[in-house]
Amino acid sequence: MEKMDRIKEIYNRVINGEEVTAAEAEELSQLNSEEVWQLIMLARRITEEFIGDKEVDLCSIVNAKSGSCSEDCKFCAQSAYYDTNVEEYSLLSKAEIISRAQEMEDKGADHFGIVTSGKEILSEEEFQRILEAVKELTEETGLKICASLGKLSIKRAKLLAEAGLERYHHNLETSANYFPEICSTHDYSERVTTVKNVKAAGLEVCCGGIIGLGESFRDRIELAFKLKNLDVDSVPINILNPVEGTPLEYSDSLPPLEILQTTAIFRFILPDKMIRYAGGREDNLRSLQPLGLVAGVNGLLVDQYLTTEGQGVEKDIQMVKDLGLM
Repeated sequence: MEKMDRIKEIYNRVINGEEVTAAEAEELSQLNSEEVWQLIMLARRITEEFIGDKEVDLCSIVNAKSGSCSEDCKFCAQSAYYDTNVEEYSLLSKAEIISRAQEMEDKGADHFGIVTSGKEILSEEEFQRILEAVKELTEETGLKICASLGKLSIKRAKLLAEAGLERYHHNLETSANYFPEICSTHDYSERVTTVKNVKAAGLEVCCGGIIGLGESFRDRIELAFKLKNLDVDSVPINILNPVEGTPLEYSDSLPPLEILQTTAIFRFILPDKMIRYAGGREDNLRSLQPLGLVAGVNGLLVDQYLTTEGQGVEKDIQMVKDLGLM
């Protein structure tokens, strides 16, 4: 059977409600450029079938606490292990968090996430401040409120849910197999436990990873199947932007077509999930960035990322409109 026919066969199985196998996903990772374009177009049809043809969610964040992280993730500008010249500051005031949220709502964002550096929130005072901000934002804005505070217990997850939080973000980053190559200060299982705690508290889960860390296609596929197994709600795909001062400073960029191929494979594996491009899409996809929304993406992190700037909400909205998706 020719590759084109095989791709179509796997696509038909997905459309009919069957699950892609790991072996089939491996097949989809071994395509030439012509075959990748077919994969991308079929991924778009899967998105339309399971999600809808005009559903692009815009998520925004505030870096509410920056730098001095105790963990040694090799890609991260905020790790205390590396000299990256990242701006460092303690937790923002409730008023500062709310002001940023209102700004993003005015610009057209649907979700707003409060993000803090560090393995977890150790200070009870800081956690209470975040709870108060979540409660006020839920009451005073039309935004869906999210948080990314690191490791989280079921007790704290329930408190966030009671305050009005809708979704909690906690990435697995990569496969269990490759994770020791990028972090040694905590175990992969800790991240999985936090995801399970969040689900047990009744919150939606935003959980994905980063590609371009030196991992294999098989690692990406393993990550996608782990996310499927955990039944997460939203899957952010970050693309490494090498940070000066980190061990991955001199990493080679992924080819744009490989990024689109990876995105499409995620859509085949996760047909009914929100798949969202986050940091790194502008620099890595370059002129092919809009095609991510064809390859399976139906959400974007917009405006500012944690330590870098995006292309701006206005350009993102225009990009979505130009594709006829808004």
